[in-house]
Amino acid sequence: MTNHQPFEIGLHSFVDYQTHDTAGNAVSPQQRMKNLLEEAQLADQVGLDMFAVGEHHRPDYLASNPATVLAAMAPITQNIKLSSSVSILGTDDPVRIFQQFATLDLLSNGRAEIMAGRASFAESFPLFLGQTPFDYDELFAEKLDLLLKLREQTEIHWRGKYRPALTGQGVYPRPVEKENPDDELPVWLGVGGTPASAVRAGELGLPMALAIIGGMPERFTAFSDLYRRAAKDAGKLDKTRLSINSHGFLADTSQAAAEAYWPAQESRMNRIGRERGWPALTRQNYEADLSLRGSLFVGDPEQVAEKILYQYDHFGHDRFLLMSVGMLSHDQMLHSIELLGTKVAPLVREEIERRRASQAKLDAMLAGQA
Repeated sequence: MTNHQPFEIGLHSFVDYQTHDTAGNAVSPQQRMKNLLEEAQLADQVGLDMFAVGEHHRPDYLASNPATVLAAMAPITQNIKLSSSVSILGTDDPVRIFQQFATLDLLSNGRAEIMAGRASFAESFPLFLGQTPFDYDELFAEKLDLLLKLREQTEIHWRGKYRPALTGQGVYPRPVEKENPDDELPVWLGVGGTPASAVRAGELGLPMALAIIGGMPERFTAFSDLYRRAAKDAGKLDKTRLSINSHGFLADTSQAAAEAYWPAQESRMNRIGRERGWPALTRQNYEADLSLRGSLFVGDPEQVAEKILYQYDHFGHDRFLLMSVGMLSHDQMLHSIELLGTKVAPLVREEIERRRASQAKLDAMLAGQA
């Protein structure tokens, strides 16, 4: 571990939308949003650390503007951090993203975060960039550079290729001013399957959120290794933080969780799979993903806690975010959140603190023998 901040557990959502949930209940878009706010409020009440909302521009997701959704959560929550997951930096203006989340930071009394990343779908590019030719990596790097500079400077001088230059203009509002400069408006880098993105996060000393939604999670340790190695080479290892973001759902028993979540997972993943040419998700594949070494955090509280701790042994991460895909019923989602906050989170936090204390004691003994 490179820091000793408390281990965080939270939720993230793309605000999936269909006209009916998996229980057959009709759901309007406005009801779906109302349900989401109630879920965020409960997550805060049961002591979870984070609620993140992702950006999409498709009919099956409602959150095209995460900052607006998160701003609605700000006055009905007290402690939970509010983040995007992710803001699509390549097709947005960093100045507007910074202004939106600085405003959210003021509304939430310093609880805002930005998670910037590449798009998992391509819809935002023709919507906002049209047919303008661009080098995507160059575009993303340039916009990330500007976003980070906006945290440091109010009146900014900056020039790039894809956006008009800034020649000393002030960017307002500013986020809540913190006593510790290291507590400035956090910017995390969201990473999927691109090793270069993990290296970039390390070189910049940015916290990294690693999405693991399929396959055996230990295969992704290469990304965390690349991230920390790049940070160490850049002299920024002390700034690293790692989040693992995965799909999942909790119920009172493992069987109840598996049966409830299957129709949501099968419907959502096969709909996306048909677009991308993936093989159909089978029940056999699904059951394999429920195992300890699988990617899905679906089960009873003890199973989910065990799986978080199993992955902690591989990644040494600092945060875990759970996302349930598809349209489960609102009551099912509320119960899942309650179990995550009241059962899983205390168990995981206590065990990780115990492991950290044991490791610190071992490190001190080894240092004394050197």
